[in-house]
Amino acid sequence: MTDKPAVTAKPRNFMMKPDEQPPFADLMGMKITHVSPERVTAELPVTKDLTNRNGVLHGGALMGFADNIGGTAATANLPATGGSTATIESKTNFFAPIPEGDVAMAECTPLHRGRTTTVWQTRITRGDGKLAAIVTQTQLMMTKPGA
Repeated sequence: MTDKPAVTAKPRNFMMKPDEQPPFADLMGMKITHVSPERVTAELPVTKDLTNRNGVLHGGALMGFADNIGGTAATANLPATGGSTATIESKTNFFAPIPEGDVAMAECTPLHRGRTTTVWQTRITRGDGKLAAIVTQTQLMMTKPGA
């Protein structure tokens, strides 16, 4: 048995801002092109690092892209006094592959905005406009303690 130092999590960020993307967004190479409480759009160039064995965008990369966009949309709906979001459910339907060298384009819109949860639909298309996937996710909306 080895002694490993205890790993502690950072405290939850209750002052999330939609224009402040997580490091994961930069790692993937995604670019947010529009943010409002009603709609978020983004682009993701399909690089070799994001492809599967068939040379198309990996399903996990597509789902990560959509999850980040849905989280951004939920964050755009947080109160000014502070809050945080977390994905609690996500479902993906794949329709067409997106090949290396193309650009995945996403548009995320609300299906439901409640006090404690929001539900978002992200449509992902290829450069030729063909629908590649639809992702539906539920976000938990948390208010800042004491706010």
